[in-house]
Amino acid sequence: MSKVIKILGTGCPKCKSMTNVVKDVVKEHNIDATIDKVEDIMEIMKFNIMTTPALVIDDVVTIKGRVPSKDEVLKLLN
Repeated sequence: MSKVIKILGTGCPKCKSMTNVVKDVVKEHNIDATIDKVEDIMEIMKFNIMTTPALVIDDVVTIKGRVPSKDEVLKLLN
């Protein structure tokens, strides 16, 4: 079953870092997932997030306000 991953952020350096970490983990571990980058502030507000970047997996906010390690992302996806 494919995971739906959303990265919430307006395009700041931390948001770009999180996007790269998530993409690397998905690619390196051959995880079936779609990655959406959400930059629209109104969309981000729907998740009740005040600090970006945020990582949303299957509509659950898992990380906010920091860039996770690859290991951390892998654990969240497994």
